[in-house]
Amino acid sequence: MALYEHVVVTRPDISPQQVDALVEDITKIVTEGKGTVPKTEYWGLRNLAYPIKKSRKAHYSLLNIDAPGAVIHEIERRLRINEDVLRFLTVKVEELQTEPSPVIARKDRDDRKRDRDDFGGGFGGGGFGDRPPRGDRPPREDRGDRPPRPPRDR
Repeated sequence: MALYEHVVVTRPDISPQQVDALVEDITKIVTEGKGTVPKTEYWGLRNLAYPIKKSRKAHYSLLNIDAPGAVIHEIERRLRINEDVLRFLTVKVEELQTEPSPVIARKDRDDRKRDRDDFGGGFGGGGFGDRPPRGDRPPREDRGDRPPRPPRDR
């Protein structure tokens, strides 16, 4: 059997429970076709790069699928018919990723960052003014060999 990564982008006005039901339907199709779905991820309601069918946001879901090609063909056929699906993409891969996808890993990292007590946040801390000068050149006032610029006439 072949290994696939499958991403489904659905309309923003359906609920996350309806997205889960769609993912369950896809999983059911795969298991009926003698395949497996080792990992599913719901990435949430995210902004789109450009409007699709007048929608600026969409629900994203990722499925790792280990199934024959005929099963993938059937999944794609059913997704083309489904009005809740804006886009989908199936990519054949050499091996399935077991760790969380970069989208989920970034979301977890951002959540941990917000939970820390020492998070400076805002524009008050960690600005450019308290950064040391770059190591590959001396600060502006210490560049000795060049003559100073003449004043500009306006």
